[in-house]
Amino acid sequence: MTNPSLLILAGDGIGPEVMAEVRKIIDWYGTKRNVTFDVSEGLVGGCAYDAHGTPLTDETMARAQEVDAVLLGAVGGPKYDNLDFSVKPERGLLRLRKEMDLYANLRPAQCFDALADFSSLKKDVVAGLDIMIVRELTSGIYFGEPRGIFEEGNERVGINTQRYTESEIERVARSAFELARRRNNRVCSMEKANVMESGLLWREVVQKVHDEEYPDVELSHMYADAGAMQLCRWPKQFDVIVTDNLFGDLLSDAAAMLTGSLGMLPSASLGAPMANGRPKALYEPVHGSAPDIAGQGKANPIACILSFAMALRYSFDMGSEADRLEKAVEQVLADGLRTADLLGEDGVQPVSTSDMGDAVVAALDASL
Repeated sequence: MTNPSLLILAGDGIGPEVMAEVRKIIDWYGTKRNVTFDVSEGLVGGCAYDAHGTPLTDETMARAQEVDAVLLGAVGGPKYDNLDFSVKPERGLLRLRKEMDLYANLRPAQCFDALADFSSLKKDVVAGLDIMIVRELTSGIYFGEPRGIFEEGNERVGINTQRYTESEIERVARSAFELARRRNNRVCSMEKANVMESGLLWREVVQKVHDEEYPDVELSHMYADAGAMQLCRWPKQFDVIVTDNLFGDLLSDAAAMLTGSLGMLPSASLGAPMANGRPKALYEPVHGSAPDIAGQGKANPIACILSFAMALRYSFDMGSEADRLEKAVEQVLADGLRTADLLGEDGVQPVSTSDMGDAVVAALDASL
């Protein structure tokens, strides 16, 4: 049996620092759990532009198509702000998503009990929160045609087109229903069917997929603006939320802040199954490259660590090992360890990026 393959693209800013802590955990699994990965590395973003004049080489893109999963750190930084749009660091990430056809973006919003006081909402509203937003990632208003800025009479007009096909809605709906079956068996679909034809089609198709293929899963529908309000009022009413590209962008960012820190939030972008049955997949922390703290040991590696936990669960069918890693993170936080982004409690001293990674490894040792 061949080892599962993983391509690491650490990227820019704090990306290499947080990815170094994930490498410790990958090594731990090989040494202590006899779970070995074939790991290769490449460049993406600004560092790839510096080395090759492009944010993603064709060779790295081809490798990403071959491996079982890609783990990405972060891209970008102010030194690249004046580059032509076509070679900005972010274009490398967008190319990965588009060419791998990663249509389902999974963004969990989980609030660990030890961090419930960091949320802007009351503790009883967010303590124990564990929801998943499934955002359609490769279509919708960000990709629809026509688009652009045009002259119309004596003024300019900006145009973006919201466009979805039935098949695009069907496949992301199936991803949400399958995910719900592994969780609490509830899906809430969000759109604006009251004012948008694309929203009406979305609602009809999601309902059809449910009735024909997933009648065992509880399905509800909600207008996206009402959904945003309910996320702030009582987020624990939700389990899995499925929505389009634009609303998913907005709602997942709102849900992210319920947990208190972007440094805690992982994500997964999944595509169609490959020949081995595993979905094409890219895992990355939600946070950016944070160039202002790069190289200072202040970055929180937990989002990147939890992104690897998602890879264990969704790409490698190692749910029990994903649980082990997530519980190790929870234990470290319960023990009071905090990186700089999580300070705020009296008497708490920050630990470094490396110290946090070491603590998670120690908690993994204790789990054996």
